[in-house]
Amino acid sequence: MSQHLVIVESPAKAKTIEKFLGPDYKVLASYGHVRALPSKQGSVDVEHDFEPRYAVLPESKRHIDAIKKELKASDSLLLATDPDREGEAISWHLLAALGVKPEKPPVPVRRVVFHEITKDAIVHAVENPRDISQDLVDAQQARSILDYLVGFNLSPFLWKKIRYGLSAGRVQSVALRLICEREKEIQAFQSQEYWTIGAELAKEGGQKCTANLVEAEGKKLDKFDIPDQAAADRLVKALENATFTVDKVTKSERKRTPAPPFTTSTLQQEAARKLGFSAKKTMATAQKLYEGVAIDEGLVGLITYMRTDSVVLSNQALQEAHQVITSLYGPEYALAKPRFYKNKAKNAQEAHEAVRPTSIARTPAELKKYLSSDQFKLYDLIWKRTVACQMAEALLDQTSVDIGAGKGYRFRAAGTVIRFPGFMKLYIEGVDDQAEEKEGTLPPLTEGEILKLLKLLPEQHFTQPPPRYTEASLVKTLEEYGIGRPSTYASIMNTLLERKYARLDSKRFIPEDVGMVVNDLLTNHFTTYVDYNFTATLEEELDQVSRGEKRWKPLLREFWEPFQGLLKQKEGEVSKADLTTEATDEACPECGKPLVVKLGKRGKFIACSGYKEGCTYTRNIDQGEGREQAEPVLSEEKCDKCGSPMLIKDGRFGKYLACSAYPACKNIQPLVKPKGTGHTCPECKEGELTEKKSRYGKMFYSCNRYPQCKFALWDPPQPGPCPKCGFPLLVKKVYKREGEFLKCPKEGCDYRTEGKK
Repeated sequence: MSQHLVIVESPAKAKTIEKFLGPDYKVLASYGHVRALPSKQGSVDVEHDFEPRYAVLPESKRHIDAIKKELKASDSLLLATDPDREGEAISWHLLAALGVKPEKPPVPVRRVVFHEITKDAIVHAVENPRDISQDLVDAQQARSILDYLVGFNLSPFLWKKIRYGLSAGRVQSVALRLICEREKEIQAFQSQEYWTIGAELAKEGGQKCTANLVEAEGKKLDKFDIPDQAAADRLVKALENATFTVDKVTKSERKRTPAPPFTTSTLQQEAARKLGFSAKKTMATAQKLYEGVAIDEGLVGLITYMRTDSVVLSNQALQEAHQVITSLYGPEYALAKPRFYKNKAKNAQEAHEAVRPTSIARTPAELKKYLSSDQFKLYDLIWKRTVACQMAEALLDQTSVDIGAGKGYRFRAAGTVIRFPGFMKLYIEGVDDQAEEKEGTLPPLTEGEILKLLKLLPEQHFTQPPPRYTEASLVKTLEEYGIGRPSTYASIMNTLLERKYARLDSKRFIPEDVGMVVNDLLTNHFTTYVDYNFTATLEEELDQVSRGEKRWKPLLREFWEPFQGLLKQKEGEVSKADLTTEATDEACPECGKPLVVKLGKRGKFIACSGYKEGCTYTRNIDQGEGREQAEPVLSEEKCDKCGSPMLIKDGRFGKYLACSAYPACKNIQPLVKPKGTGHTCPECKEGELTEKKSRYGKMFYSCNRYPQCKFALWDPPQPGPCPKCGFPLLVKKVYKREGEFLKCPKEGCDYRTEGKK
């Protein structure tokens, strides 16, 4: 019996595929990437034509060994990594890590590609293998090397000029620029007042409608033509005794077409709008749906590959959608011919299929019992979007009514009635930063009809600054510019948050002080490399490499030579003080020297310029010039070092206790003492486990003898010992699905109790 070895990236996927292929096939997982450029200087040899020095990842060595062992007993090797550039590169790296030479392999080696994990798709892929595409591999190599060249040359520059530990990324820096520029627009924005005037009107029978003033004194009104209350009051006075007459009624039919099926980008945007999912959560949940979920038929992939730019649906999917629509909603909701979409995304690539259910006949209601809450929500969204895109157009009756109010004055009322809901019966696409379209109605009105004025409605408004980016709107903007790839958006945004360049507040990105400083440095001194068009053009050139239209090494040379030259030039031109220190016109209240704004680890703060001479005066930047600082409050605590009273002070990081004998005694303590748990530390047997908060606000439990004893737990300690290993205590775990249970925290012990809901 012949034995074929199939390699995929994920162990979950391996189980699903092995079931489809039968006993002649052994499926193993590479667990993602197996080789990469080490995170250190010299991983790319620029002197020898950008030769990459890849290394096998430490965590991949045992997986490589397992594959090597199985390969010795196999008759062929099928590389079934993901169907995109990255997956192609992983297959190529895998051969190198296994020591398999493509020109002389020990067994036949082929590449198989599928976009959904169903039996038909897997069997078809295995029956139609191909060779590894070197063009796709080279495009991915070029991307990795470009990112390395930027990161490992620009990041050390930031360390010298701003602060150690900062990073710059080729695409990450452009995303940061978008967030920072939007913040500057908001800071520079000056609100402008304007007024509108509405009229609540009624027909003779009592039916009401509301109209808005669009023409006054014979002039069509623009947004700011009623600038203040005085102007509004004057118009209200002129209209109080007017006769309101219906001058013109215009009716029109409007058709509304559904949104196309999901791409990676639009899935991330819509999941953020409708489900509140982060891009990272969306992709992780979609990955599980793609790799396989256990249902009555066994392990089955429920959606197609979720990294795609395509809005294409297969003929099979179109036929299934037609059958489902006819069955669930009736033939009037189905299309006579399928609806096709064109991709509007700049630099769209890897056009496989849109993200869709592998079987549209599997409705969300049928699958709900097999899915977690998040999986169900995302599958429901994907299913509805896919089905809706093949449903009939919605037919809307739109009515516009012009109402005269004396010579030179005109009001307008508008209303929309859904005559046939079509796809809107199932799904309507979400929107960013504006209210959903409201479908209002109007009473039947006829030309010449007199309406009674119930009241005039003058209303004050102020122009609003542009909104900060949400994850959805940032992804949309990156895609519109052609910056990055949809599969990278989640990691880009995650990096900005992890590096503390920005934070999410009410689901909107706000740049931190250090993010603004880094962005100013890059936009002022490395303008080309954070330019939107330059970054998008580079993406197009990478696409050309993937299509075999351009070679990758010349592309790297074109980028590196001017970049390296600019970096050397800026080493001497840019001063750290210019970036991290700003002068003020305020004097230090303690020594009289000028105060400056400095950039610290926690953001900007006011400090004395005489700190080198020993002045330690600092304060929060938001206290402002001339604002009195709060006097320290005497507490009931005594200093545990010298016995002096402790003062409650307000510092940059909140309130704390400080010894009143300062500077003779510099003892400080947290204002809120850690709460004891009553459990003895199981490591040192002397200290007590106390309840503390991490810098990110998460509760943990650590020994009060720290730093002598560094034992800590993330979960609440409970009385022990462990019945299995004898460890002195247990911990309490609480999960939404599994309920509450006790578990042994000792590494290697798997003891746990049954969960209680």
